[in-house]
Amino acid sequence: MKKLLPLFCVLGVAAQPALAANDINNLQALAQSEFRALSEDLGSALSYKPITPAEPLGVTGFDMGIEVTSTKMTKSEQAWKTATNSTSGIGTLYVPKLHIAKGLPLNIDLAAFYSAIPTTNVKLVGAELRYAVLPGGGATPAVAIRGSYTKMSGVEQLSFNTKGLDVSISKGFAMFTPYAGVGQVWVSSTASASTGLGAESFTQSKVFAGLNVNLGMTNIALEGDKTGGTSSYGLKLGFRF
Repeated sequence: MKKLLPLFCVLGVAAQPALAANDINNLQALAQSEFRALSEDLGSALSYKPITPAEPLGVTGFDMGIEVTSTKMTKSEQAWKTATNSTSGIGTLYVPKLHIAKGLPLNIDLAAFYSAIPTTNVKLVGAELRYAVLPGGGATPAVAIRGSYTKMSGVEQLSFNTKGLDVSISKGFAMFTPYAGVGQVWVSSTASASTGLGAESFTQSKVFAGLNVNLGMTNIALEGDKTGGTSSYGLKLGFRF
């Protein structure tokens, strides 16, 4: 475990050399269509990624870990170059996070994360409130409804947040718990008045599936997500009990 944690932390920093010194500080150079494309990709990348099964943790339960999500910036690679006044652009955005969840009474879980994307001025916080309509058991799956919220900070020219609502299902088999879900994401992206850009507000559909593997002292979760037609992949390493 002591060997794995440093490697996982390094992954989040070293995996995105294309973003070296690329602060978002040149939005005024974008056309409105480019700003829309950038906002759509940011919605896909920065909206909430649960990376957890639907089953509730219980009143004594915790799920905590470090994670990295990667998102293909399929719509806005050129817009990224312009918005950061860079010649490199990016193909994939890697977002490292510190994520923690706590079980509450009545099959309710509360979770939150923090992220500072290396070599950029983008910081991100997020939270979720999840209620297990069906807590699951030996013969039945768990079904949960989740409300989520994320907010960007650190970018003076941009106010950006997402809200999400989804339903998920999971079923444990020994140490393995596969899960899947569908939902909707509402994106609000507002550039500062000095950029001359109009605000963009839109919705994106969301589907996701993953696998949680609990090895006792170590928990590993893998997830694939498609939000707004753009794919993301996540990996979390930590503890779940």
